[in-house]
Amino acid sequence: AKALSMRRHYCTLFDRNYLFKGIALYRSLEEFGGDFILHILCMDDVTYALLDRMTLERAQLIRREDFEDPDLIRVKPTRTVAEFCWTCTPSLPLYVLRTHPDVDLITYLDADLYFFSSPKPIFTEFGDQSILIVEHKFSPQFSELAVNGKYNVEWLTFRRDELGMAALTWWRERCLEWCYYRLEDGKLGDQKYLDDWPERFRGVHVLNNVGGGVAPWNMSSYSVTLQDAHVYVDGTPLIFFHFHKFRILTPTLFSEVPPMYAEAGGLPGPIFDDYSRSLHTAIEDVRRIEPRFSDGIELRGLKGYGM
Repeated sequence: AKALSMRRHYCTLFDRNYLFKGIALYRSLEEFGGDFILHILCMDDVTYALLDRMTLERAQLIRREDFEDPDLIRVKPTRTVAEFCWTCTPSLPLYVLRTHPDVDLITYLDADLYFFSSPKPIFTEFGDQSILIVEHKFSPQFSELAVNGKYNVEWLTFRRDELGMAALTWWRERCLEWCYYRLEDGKLGDQKYLDDWPERFRGVHVLNNVGGGVAPWNMSSYSVTLQDAHVYVDGTPLIFFHFHKFRILTPTLFSEVPPMYAEAGGLPGPIFDDYSRSLHTAIEDVRRIEPRFSDGIELRGLKGYGM
């Protein structure tokens, strides 16, 4: 048996509209993540009930009512569904650390990430630092998107030490104060708070590995190749891809990137095909339990597409 310290702990949150994507993320970790636990904050009861009936041996489900504390409950009515999810983001790693005293390192993942190879190189690069953040690295044609923040809240690692806890606690307090989907006084959602972290906090490492953080907004900067059925980005194994705004039109029909990114080129086949297959499998898995479940599928009434 592997030592407990070798087990990696991740956390994510999603509601019923992201259920299929959350399952795909879990399955990709199952394939490439080694010994791991994915702590899933279920943002509604439907998500909890369905996941609870699936055999996700490496998932630990968190009920919303067990997670929400008085501070979160207080601000909830002032936020949209998306804004409240963002508000919860820094509170989730803190919750896992508080409820699992044996966890030394916690990594937050967006639910629409998907792994293509082992994340081990990221942790090796991280070393004994306290906080890991990932840059957007916008391609030149998307430079105007920099207003969304220099770093992307897609992968964040925090160590249970003074530096990691200070950053997490500070971030949670800021998000409780203000977390809205608008640009205001240098703030935007939960994300622009990260802009000055390398200066604000000690122990912050910005990921160098180009295999982490590939996304529609930077994909055109890289050369994507396929070697021995593995995807490489500028000669480095693709570790994870951020499927931002990837749309599930029907159980068998997917729209890969938002129109604004499409001009820069669609997703390379191996990236798109892998994710599409995983989503299709997730839909089948869920429908074995709940045959009529369609949340997250846009064209629910479309005939002739396996509906």
